[in-house]
Amino acid sequence: MSLLKINSFAAGQWVAPDANARGIDNAVTGAPFGLAGNDALDVQAMLDHARQIGSPALRALTFHDRARMLKALASHLGNHKQALYDLSFATGATQADHLIDVDGGIGTMFVFASKGRREMPDGHVYLDGPVEQLSRSGSFLGQHIATPLQGVAVHINAFNFPVWGMLEKLAPTLLAGVPAIVKPATATCYVTEHAVRIMLDSGILPTGALQLVSGGLGDMLDHLTCQDVVSFTGSAQTAFKLRSAPHILRNSIRFVAEQDSLNASILGPDALPGTPEFDLFVKEVEREITTKAGQKCTAIRRILAPQAQVDAVIAALSARLAKTVIGDPQAQGTRMGALVSNSQKRDVLEKARIIATEAERVFGDPENFDVQGADIENGAFLPPMLFHCADPDAARRVHDTEAFGPVSTIMGYRDLDHAITLVNRGEGSLVASVITHDPEVAREVAMGAGAFHGRLYFNNRDSMSEATGHGSPLPHMVHGGPGRAGGGEELGGVRGVMHYMQRTAIQGSPDILTAITRKWVPGATEIPAPAHPFTRTFHALGIGETIQTGPREITLADIEQFAQFTGDTFYAHMDEEAAKRNPFFPGRVAHGYLLLSFAAGLFVEPNEGPVLANTGLDALRFMKPVQAGDSIKVRLTVKNKTPRNEAYGEVRWHVTLSNQDDELVAEYELLTMNAYAS
Repeated sequence: MSLLKINSFAAGQWVAPDANARGIDNAVTGAPFGLAGNDALDVQAMLDHARQIGSPALRALTFHDRARMLKALASHLGNHKQALYDLSFATGATQADHLIDVDGGIGTMFVFASKGRREMPDGHVYLDGPVEQLSRSGSFLGQHIATPLQGVAVHINAFNFPVWGMLEKLAPTLLAGVPAIVKPATATCYVTEHAVRIMLDSGILPTGALQLVSGGLGDMLDHLTCQDVVSFTGSAQTAFKLRSAPHILRNSIRFVAEQDSLNASILGPDALPGTPEFDLFVKEVEREITTKAGQKCTAIRRILAPQAQVDAVIAALSARLAKTVIGDPQAQGTRMGALVSNSQKRDVLEKARIIATEAERVFGDPENFDVQGADIENGAFLPPMLFHCADPDAARRVHDTEAFGPVSTIMGYRDLDHAITLVNRGEGSLVASVITHDPEVAREVAMGAGAFHGRLYFNNRDSMSEATGHGSPLPHMVHGGPGRAGGGEELGGVRGVMHYMQRTAIQGSPDILTAITRKWVPGATEIPAPAHPFTRTFHALGIGETIQTGPREITLADIEQFAQFTGDTFYAHMDEEAAKRNPFFPGRVAHGYLLLSFAAGLFVEPNEGPVLANTGLDALRFMKPVQAGDSIKVRLTVKNKTPRNEAYGEVRWHVTLSNQDDELVAEYELLTMNAYAS
């Protein structure tokens, strides 16, 4: 059988492996499978290609353009995922594992596409936080903005998730407007290579947006600049070597790391045998030990249970693990496949021997276990292994040795403070979970352990039917952790996009900020509306377009009628003497919502037109009370516009209410959906 030749894609060309290529074995059979690597790759040409062609092309697109591009890529990958499944079996992964890797990666792309459309502007500048007033009158303002870095992102990924590991980094990078050079782990790079081919063949990506290194990077990192980013997933040792390179440090090159993690799960003191929480805990731990044969950066490595429940947990967990069918990942009924390679198998066994110096193995014998339908001698198979550490306070290695495979250690705790102390001894992890039905237990753990963990996952009988699991990083939430976990953050929605953008503080007049951000800032020039803005389509409306209404007097009869009609008879509206005793009011005042209703009556165009719906209001503030005899008038300004679909977009209006003395009475932002065509 001829070996699979895994190519790189460099500067617009596919490059085959050379004579120095590294061999890759089939994890299930141990047989030679493929070749990857080319020492002659022109890394400077790849970087130039990304910076000079890919970067300008991506930055020319708006955030919404890039979001639509991500959605199209995700859909295209979804149409070709069977080919990725078929290849992935050679990594030792089962079909259930493929769903996490392939479908999970595609789903992550869809989420970033959605967030890009919903949470980012249809423009080139992202606003990070509100406008800051830096002067008394408001003529000098500040605003934090973010714009794409003008370099390239180098993604160095681990072997365990060849598709998800790539896409969870690639989605926020492309959404930011930065091209990527992807370097997957060699052991599983053939799956990544095929995913890259699918994306490139689609024609969806601009030229230069995506390149691939199958094999070693050579000296690429020595050619990076302050506009580039390195995003790394792998061992702490490799991360330290790369991030401490003089060139990286000297040029302050961004380095995002997700590395070793001794994740833990705590069985709450209330979760006794027979409760739904106890059964849930055992199920979650068993799943994390066996999924991907334990080769997950979020897998549970340390199991913490009340000392009185340790034996019950060992018995229940051993019973579940005993039902795990190990074998050919393509065979029906197989629950756990092989590790990614025999080299990885040897590493896991070595780490298990280290753990065994402080803990007793209570389940799983690597010298005596069954494998169904596969070659146990040549395949990289191991059984699930459970250890028990009787003295976790005296132990050290169980808290700092990660066997990256189906290995976990259970230990008892005396009380919740002791559990928190033990879970924190991992010195930084990606995730810790707590299975409890007691909210106070959850709060105590969050307060005591939050600083040591990137994510805290709580689950119980109330959330178990919908919870995603201890080991499932979600694109909406940050994925990373302090200390030994790398100190980085990935995913997290727009937070993940910000890793590939520069935050800049801009300062200037309202007109300057409006011009830069394409969002009208109060105090900036107002454009008199050529017609009532509610009669103008989404695209016809201009930022800053304004109307000012005539006044309307507020009468005592208005206030009383509104109170009786709505049932809001709060004393400040109905009792003159009581209202005067209130430090906020001079006497009876109009309802705030009466003012909003009258404001709408002043500026609304009643006839059918482009305005389809009022979808809400934001940032409402009442600044000055309005009494009977006062009058109000309204200024309505187009602040921002965001397309929503093919038929209509959202218009954000800045609304101010002033009284007869031109004093500001109320201020808010009105949201409407406006049609593109009349």
